[in-house]
Amino acid sequence: MVVAQKNNVNTDRWPISPQIKGLKSSILREILKTSSQPGVISFAGGLPAPELFPLDDIKLAMDQAMTKYGGDTTQYSLTLGIPMLRELLAQRASARHTETAVENIIVTAGGQQALELVGRTFVTPGQYVLCEYPTYVGALQVFNAYQAKYAPVAMDHDGMIIDEVEEKIKKYRPTVIYTVSNFQNPTGITLSLERRHALIELATRYEIPIVDDNPYGDIRFAGDPIPTLKSIGGDAVIAVRTFSKTMAPGFRVGWLNGPKDIIPYFERAKQAIDLHTNTLNQYIIHEYVAAGKLEPHIELIKSDYVVKRDLMMRSLNEFFPEGCTWTNPEGGLFLWVELPRHLSAKSLLPQAIERKVAYVYGEPFFPDGSGDHTLRLNFSNASHENIVEGIKRLGQLFTENL
Repeated sequence: MVVAQKNNVNTDRWPISPQIKGLKSSILREILKTSSQPGVISFAGGLPAPELFPLDDIKLAMDQAMTKYGGDTTQYSLTLGIPMLRELLAQRASARHTETAVENIIVTAGGQQALELVGRTFVTPGQYVLCEYPTYVGALQVFNAYQAKYAPVAMDHDGMIIDEVEEKIKKYRPTVIYTVSNFQNPTGITLSLERRHALIELATRYEIPIVDDNPYGDIRFAGDPIPTLKSIGGDAVIAVRTFSKTMAPGFRVGWLNGPKDIIPYFERAKQAIDLHTNTLNQYIIHEYVAAGKLEPHIELIKSDYVVKRDLMMRSLNEFFPEGCTWTNPEGGLFLWVELPRHLSAKSLLPQAIERKVAYVYGEPFFPDGSGDHTLRLNFSNASHENIVEGIKRLGQLFTENL
């Protein structure tokens, strides 16, 4: 018998914690709800192209995993991750000039959970996080949950301005330096090699861990590769990685590569959250990567995204009005637009939605809520036709409001 839920309970008096009450709903998620309406050309999400997901190879990897490992694939597993996947991740890192042992790796439920483990481990209320300005909104959500304060550092085309980094370290004594060093979300900017060395020197001197959130590093489709912060800085750097952008985001599998003596703290934090990452998905990813499928797939992604980036850049040049500027990313999923300062990207978004095109306005990416004249555009998840038409519509909207 089904019993109807009673509606006369006064939940207003339930003791919701101040930390949860203080959290804001993700503005980005709210925009994505709107932009998913039928007929809307969306540049809003940070989404990989679904038509490129390697579905046949994923099916094969799942069949192989279940045939080889049977019930182990659907059993509880270790909090640190299944050993064979951790070994594979350590081997791949070492092959890329980042000396890594299995003990340096913990598998997480995507890169977002990796950031959650960082927040739980390092941030207490009132402590400062040094970050780029603007920075990844999902990281701000994590650190906000632990009532962090921010020491934001301005960026130019080479990433965080190092002189300002040292000023902020001296002034705020941050507990963590957080960066998206490759094809940054939201700007698409990459931290230069010179500044990577300088950032590591500062972090080492002041004994502050660098958390390098690097979901896009493999998706370089232009320019010369730059050594990762982890490969340069070793134990000074905690690397956050994920398969979400290179394989498929629905797996929710990522990992942290950090100092051996820090991994047990992450392990305890994760045990309290979800015990372990999805077992079957770990086995599937192991089979897929071990079979040599990942690298060719990344090449396919890169060949698709570079065409889309170039098309969006040409469309911006053709349709956007004078006074607008934008970044030219050498990889990743995004580029960043600055409108003339008297235009409000937030205020103009409803009009854009009326014209059936969506973007993310810049305000959520700034810890202080500034950046009203900025916006982020995603080029990876739109067709060629929609890129041209969507940018044309936005260009008309911004021109009309100059």
